[in-house]
Amino acid sequence: MQAITTIGLDIAKSVFQVHGVDAQGNVIVRRQVKRRYVLAFFEKLPPCLVGIEACASSHHWSRELKALGHSVRLMPPAYVKPYVKRQKNDAADAEAICEAVTRANMRFVATKTPVQQSCLMLHRTRHLFIRHRLSWLGAKWTSKSNFTLASLRVATRRDRSGHDLNRVQPYDRDTLRAQHITKRG
Repeated sequence: MQAITTIGLDIAKSVFQVHGVDAQGNVIVRRQVKRRYVLAFFEKLPPCLVGIEACASSHHWSRELKALGHSVRLMPPAYVKPYVKRQKNDAADAEAICEAVTRANMRFVATKTPVQQSCLMLHRTRHLFIRHRLSWLGAKWTSKSNFTLASLRVATRRDRSGHDLNRVQPYDRDTLRAQHITKRG
């Protein structure tokens, strides 16, 4: 049996697809591996080049496989897509990853540490909260202007003696307040 030199690993939720080739490019292994058996599968292999599409969980698997002695390279999915030869499925993706990782002009993503990943998660969460807060404030001001400001906004015009010509009469003011309280509560 020839030694596997390059592996394309397509990761998923529960079943991973492995595509391994030797130095000449001959397919040695093409199989599915369940998540719980991935590390056991790679422990049996001699150190080799492993390519993975970059995503959130790929950084975890990259660290685990590097700990076993393998050389792991992460690639953006957009750079792997041109190497898919036929319909999009896990086996075709693993083969494309295996092909793409050996290309000299391929750009790779650095493996992030758990601290870097948690920092990115905090930034994304903060950005999400800011977006939601701004959206909420916009909705709040829109509804507030619909119920109160639009009905109470009156341009002030005065006559020669200084009396307000657009003053809201007391009974109108009470009506507007009652409407506002009912709509708000």
